[in-house]
Amino acid sequence: MNLENKTRLDKYLWAIRIYKTRSQAGNAIDSGKVKMNGNSLKASHIVKAGEEYFINTKEKKWLIKVNAVLDKRMKATDVAPFFKDITPIEELERIKSKSASFYNSENKYEDKSGRPTKKNRRMLDELIDGDEN
Repeated sequence: MNLENKTRLDKYLWAIRIYKTRSQAGNAIDSGKVKMNGNSLKASHIVKAGEEYFINTKEKKWLIKVNAVLDKRMKATDVAPFFKDITPIEELERIKSKSASFYNSENKYEDKSGRPTKKNRRMLDELIDGDEN
């Protein structure tokens, strides 16, 4: 195996832009959010072509397959050949419905009055203090 093909898992996930920093990738791996075949991995795991990883991030639950090893960060458009996103359709639909519900007016707060003003707050405090006496 060539030394140039050896890349740590934390460096690989950072290079393909799953995580913004390498330390975020390392912390996610250490906390068990990156798995291979159901087993947690270490940040020092050597990435090999053909391996599949399950990655649980805040935004999405990824399932990726390594096409080629990458150890340097590149433009987002250039990293596409290095991995294949094989995330299940159910997860993609969940993300799509979640983002659609964000813009849906049904879920928004109905009362448009917002926070009480200083004057309203004083009146509320007087009402509350008056009830206790």
